[in-house]
Amino acid sequence: MKLKSIILSLVILGLTACRFGREEVMDFTQVTGLDSTMFRVTAQHEIDLTSGFPTDCYLPDGTRINEYADDDPMESGVQSRKTSSVTGTAIVQSLLDWGNGKKVIEVVGTYKSFDTDLMPITLSGKVMLPVGRKPKRMILVSHYTVGSNAEAPSNAFSLEGVLVKMGYGLVIPDYLGYGVTADKIHPYLCMDITALNVVDMWLAVKPWLKAVGMEPEHEEINLMGYSQGGATTMAVLRLIEMLYNDPKLDSYVPVHRVFAGGGPYDVKATYERFVNTDTAGYPVAVPLVLQGMIAGYGIDVKMTEMVQPWLCAKVDEWINSKRYSTGQINTFIGTKVTHELLTAEAMAQTSDKVAELYKAMTDNSIIAYDWDPKAPIYMMHSMDDETVPYTNAVNAKNRWHNANIEYNFGHYGSHVRTCLRFIYSVQTLLEEEEKERGQYE
Repeated sequence: MKLKSIILSLVILGLTACRFGREEVMDFTQVTGLDSTMFRVTAQHEIDLTSGFPTDCYLPDGTRINEYADDDPMESGVQSRKTSSVTGTAIVQSLLDWGNGKKVIEVVGTYKSFDTDLMPITLSGKVMLPVGRKPKRMILVSHYTVGSNAEAPSNAFSLEGVLVKMGYGLVIPDYLGYGVTADKIHPYLCMDITALNVVDMWLAVKPWLKAVGMEPEHEEINLMGYSQGGATTMAVLRLIEMLYNDPKLDSYVPVHRVFAGGGPYDVKATYERFVNTDTAGYPVAVPLVLQGMIAGYGIDVKMTEMVQPWLCAKVDEWINSKRYSTGQINTFIGTKVTHELLTAEAMAQTSDKVAELYKAMTDNSIIAYDWDPKAPIYMMHSMDDETVPYTNAVNAKNRWHNANIEYNFGHYGSHVRTCLRFIYSVQTLLEEEEKERGQYE
């Protein structure tokens, strides 16, 4: 054995001695001698869920979960609802009760990937691990839309972290434009580059887990994401099944199961709905999508041609500064009328500029890809979703009707409430799987 390997083994042995028996926490920041291609740890925190979620835990609208009170069954303005009998606060309490009494280790770090020009770049993210044991299985999480950098996974407690109680580990990238790259524009809904960034984090974390003695019991990973993360998760699955499905490869990534909720799988249809109904239920998405296609996909269209001058003048301050949540930005925008956000040319669906924009959105719609998923998938969407139109779920079901997908579409209330229900559903499904395997503790 090489001297470097012997030294690394001794360091890890000293740091990990007896930790599994007494729930001692390994200090991952002190591990040295790791390969430069691996995940590089920059900080570590221990989170105790006994008294509830940490204050830095955010919902998809930027609301802190501890401030969330959603008892009004009509809060989304939907006049018909069939099955939304469980309120948001009840689901939050269920998650809290279920997560209480367990600790989570958050390990923040960086890894190597590529930017929108396919130039090398350092990105960041977080690994969440159980205390006192190796993880049973890792879950690669693609997070939902965030506005402020404070909401990025490396800076906040991700709500999905409650799943660590079951002995799962989580890998959650920040995405390009957040974390250590917060000074850059986020290529919103540019599926290929974001999926690549997500998979690259897993490829950096996987050997790191083995090197520090935290290799999961099962090699196959789960994929999970809601909202933007739901669409990204499907793009991640496609990338894995296209390029990383050969067991002979060092970069082999076997997928066990996929959980996707509330995702904009059809970006073009979502944008067309904004235009055709002249209503943007989630107004910040309008400049986010346009800027994402222009900056991330490189189309020859200018924001000034598409966005009303008053809004265009505020994009850098409200969005690119990464100081404000999406909920705050929606308040700043102050209107959900699409023609008040877009120029006349952007509203004209037959213009040459819009045609170029539509092509970019089609190319970044995961359902438009020549691919049918092979891994088993659980997909959830609320018919009442005011943020990501339900048409995305319908189009996804029509496109992937031959795939192994369990669809759960129903009247579940708002986008935020359904996010809570989605995470609770994932917990329940994982629990059922563990019981079937006789492994649940």
